[in-house]
Amino acid sequence: MPTGVLRAIAAVLALGTAAHGPWRPDRGDGTYVNPVLYADYSDPDVVRVGDDFYLTASSFNSVPALPVLHSRDLVNWTLVGHAAPRLPSPDFDTPQHGKGVWAPSLRHRDGFFWIYYGDPDRGIFMTRARDPRGPWEPLHLVHAAKGWIDPSPLWDDDGQMYLVHAWARSRAGFNGVLHVRRLSPDGRSVVGEGTQVFDGTARHPTIEGPKFYKRAGWYYVFAPAGGVAEGWQTVLRSRNVLGPYEDRIVLARGTTDVNGPHQGGWVDTPGGEDWFVHFQDKDAYGRIVHLQPMRWKDDWPVMGDDPDGDGTGEPVRARAKPVVRETVAPVVPATSDEFDSGSLGPQWQWQANPDPSWASLRGGALRLRAVATSGPSLWTAGSLLLQKWPAPAFTARARLDTNGLRVGDEAGLVVFGLDYATLAVQRTAQGLSLRRVLCAGADKGASETVAAAVAVEGGQVELTVDVAADASCRFAYAQGDKRQPIGGTFAARPGLWVGAKVGLFARGAGDGHADFEWFRVE
Repeated sequence: MPTGVLRAIAAVLALGTAAHGPWRPDRGDGTYVNPVLYADYSDPDVVRVGDDFYLTASSFNSVPALPVLHSRDLVNWTLVGHAAPRLPSPDFDTPQHGKGVWAPSLRHRDGFFWIYYGDPDRGIFMTRARDPRGPWEPLHLVHAAKGWIDPSPLWDDDGQMYLVHAWARSRAGFNGVLHVRRLSPDGRSVVGEGTQVFDGTARHPTIEGPKFYKRAGWYYVFAPAGGVAEGWQTVLRSRNVLGPYEDRIVLARGTTDVNGPHQGGWVDTPGGEDWFVHFQDKDAYGRIVHLQPMRWKDDWPVMGDDPDGDGTGEPVRARAKPVVRETVAPVVPATSDEFDSGSLGPQWQWQANPDPSWASLRGGALRLRAVATSGPSLWTAGSLLLQKWPAPAFTARARLDTNGLRVGDEAGLVVFGLDYATLAVQRTAQGLSLRRVLCAGADKGASETVAAAVAVEGGQVELTVDVAADASCRFAYAQGDKRQPIGGTFAARPGLWVGAKVGLFARGAGDGHADFEWFRVE
């Protein structure tokens, strides 16, 4: 194995005990290590236009929805925006955990970027834009249906549009089959009844997430099967768009420690290389993104390494980077925010369609209104301002100015999932109290408990959470130079279909506010 690749492997193995910092897949020596995104960009799909690559992913109930990332080499990615500023139902004005945007597909055709996604409760939606940074057209309901998920369009050689999609058992009562349907020429409606083209019940249970392609006269459907945590990547092919399709497993865990390598998209480079982008489920970290080299053999794709030559590859840990026309400097998606521009950084998302009164930027600070919440916990609060975890180990810090808090208001840091923990300042009639709060089983309606509390002075308080490589979280605070731990260790859990998140909140009667001077990930 080349020396550079060995150095890259050593670097990634050492990361678990390295100092806190962002995950950097580009090792600066012409190689990369997986994952290329150590963040919860679930169900990724990717497209190339010229020398540029773009990626989108599931966003479920988080708003803005449909993230759009950009890269020049498939390794170094930046978040350039979102395709949907709001979700298209008043239901999403309150949190709808695990619902909303499932498994989008991203394509480029006729000068437009197209995104199709399935909402399991509402049907198939689409949007398009000339510029992937926006503006995007308002979300359009292509077909109202319950249980249709994971749509992917195909423009055939004669211009006819097709759509393949899967089914959600929780809504339809069944899954494991794929359907192909004709679309109208403008791609905005379904024509006819459609055809079931594959039943994976026997060999590929829970087949879903299909991506539709055509190459060398063959129609291909790339579709994961076997479940999120331990599944594999299946590819179907046929000479006819409506089948019958033959099947092959082209990527599986094999001898590696990469569980469930599947569900993603095929893309080529300007120089003709082929690559496959997919996810791996990492529990509290969500579904992180890997990049596999891909080649064609006998008109079947072979992904990753295939040491025994049977056509079923296994994930690579490190490789030479894709060959592109220019040297790309290492970059990662944004995390920190100094709140000194006219808008929030693109990494931030709310848990529901936001009310404009929830947040404002003024005087180099973020002001969060102390929004009234219902229920025993923050699980029902849409006004949580959160972002994805960016690395296996990192530190997040925020500086809070408490002067705007009224009696009963509380504001601070939150690590959010099915369980969550907060480190926040609460104003009481007796003064300010810094509390480390735990909610175990927030999704089940559990109430919060106070793990620790100390009195603090007014003014500024610095709040910190250290996240270790096992997803354990330790909180601390400081007024002045002395940093104090508080509240013991919190074991983070994922949310519903998403990884744990970190961010800011303020709650109360609605009259007070909290000012955050900055939020930094280190």
